[in-house]
Amino acid sequence: MAKQRTAGEAQVAELLATARESLGLTAAFLARMDGPDQYLQVVDSAVPFLFQEGNVQRRETSLCQAILDGKVPEVVPDLRDHPEAMKLPAARFPRIRSYVSVPVRLSDGSLYGTLCAAGLRPEKALSRRDKSLMDVLARAAALVIEPEVVEKARATEIEDRLDRLLAAGGPQVVLQPIVDLASGDRIGAEALSRFPADWGKAPDLCFADAHSVGQGDDLEVIALRGAAAHLPNVTGYVTMNVSPATLLTAPCRELLAGLQLGRVVLELSEHDQVEDYEELLDVLAPLRAAGMRLAIDDVGAGFSSLRHIVLTSPDVLKLDRSIVDGVAADPVLRTLVRSMVDFGHGCDAKIVAEGVETAEDAQALLDLDVDCGQGWFFGRPGPAEALDTLVTAVATSSSGSGVTALR
Repeated sequence: MAKQRTAGEAQVAELLATARESLGLTAAFLARMDGPDQYLQVVDSAVPFLFQEGNVQRRETSLCQAILDGKVPEVVPDLRDHPEAMKLPAARFPRIRSYVSVPVRLSDGSLYGTLCAAGLRPEKALSRRDKSLMDVLARAAALVIEPEVVEKARATEIEDRLDRLLAAGGPQVVLQPIVDLASGDRIGAEALSRFPADWGKAPDLCFADAHSVGQGDDLEVIALRGAAAHLPNVTGYVTMNVSPATLLTAPCRELLAGLQLGRVVLELSEHDQVEDYEELLDVLAPLRAAGMRLAIDDVGAGFSSLRHIVLTSPDVLKLDRSIVDGVAADPVLRTLVRSMVDFGHGCDAKIVAEGVETAEDAQALLDLDVDCGQGWFFGRPGPAEALDTLVTAVATSSSGSGVTALR
């Protein structure tokens, strides 16, 4: 069964048809140079069984490599005129007698392969003009194929990184305290995944990369397992993040079903698309019936997913840091937070403000009836044993003189 061509390969096939028809030869093909091998990636041939896509041969025995090495000219009207060419396997089978080959180079100058046309009989009319046509087609082929080459390299790099990470046990999972603004008590913590510093990417981008190569669900479940491992070691609830798509998978459902769900808050991002709300609610129903609470993350960062909130009836709304940071000094932010608080409380949901970094913002949020706060003001993400030593509480005096962090 022939392999399915990519969109880029389908466009290259059209270029090859142009080459074959213009030169009047038997076949035209894009040969990819892959280490020591030459791979026929795309072929247009009047005799398909002689020139087959996927065929691999050693580069050192190929006509293309002989031409790249300067042993044979790029335009060969009659192979019999070149002893070096006649020594190669292609001169015996498929008994090539005329040939044109030009390099295909990517934008960085690297050699990708060759664009070739071959005939089973001599073609004395082949000339440098035909090479010029092939050069033009080779440049067009490079433009077409390069995005797929770049994407393949990107995917390979991501897969290699993930393989090393998963072999080492997955991302590090740290905890950040969540504090009741009115009482100053730490009532929970959010489990956050941390990836190797040399990746140079925020966690959400690391998960997005994993999903782009088909490993996102596995990575999320491993991160959830790391979050669940903290439950025996901390008091209060633990908030765990998961995407709606991963939540629907059997490994994720099975993991959650085995936890102390009364101490779990499952956090879904407001930005993640839900294709089937009915299916999502069916998965959530038994978990919530067993005591698990549902939170929606990033609320206020955009309003395109308010339907997401309305249809899932979450227990917790987490205000995005973009509408929390600087709220004490910004009347527009205060109005926006007030509206989200009224909306959330009207839906019987608790409000947690993320990204709280100053006492002034913490006080303003308390004045706006926000229930809980999370951010560097209360404590940075760290190990479970540091939860109650970094920043343990927010205290408000009975006279209402202000909010202070206890360090």
